[in-house]
Amino acid sequence: MADTRRMDEEASRIAEELQEKTQRMGREYQKAVERGFETASRSFSEAERGFQAVAAEMADFSKRRWEDVFRAWEQILRARHFGDVVEVQAKYAQRAFEAYTSEMSKLGEMCLSAARSASTPVEDAARRFR
Repeated sequence: MADTRRMDEEASRIAEELQEKTQRMGREYQKAVERGFETASRSFSEAERGFQAVAAEMADFSKRRWEDVFRAWEQILRARHFGDVVEVQAKYAQRAFEAYTSEMSKLGEMCLSAARSASTPVEDAARRFR
């Protein structure tokens, strides 16, 4: 009878320890999930900020390009000779090429920066788990 009682007590103790460990694991898992959601949220916020900056830059660039197109058309319409028209077009083409190559470089850097910013929260979280 004493052996049965000790076995019951031991079984109860083991069950309590198991329940305690299970609850602790559940809390740790919940915290890990919350940290994961927080990390993902920060990452998405950074990406969104980057995309907004890229969109604003593209809108500004488009506006500047249209203004340059209209200036070139005004100059062409004021031209007196065919040589003047060719000169205006050549200068416009050169400005447009330089503007596009510069803008593409700038947008590439902005996208790379946005990607780096968006990945930083994930990298930080990964470092904490190592």
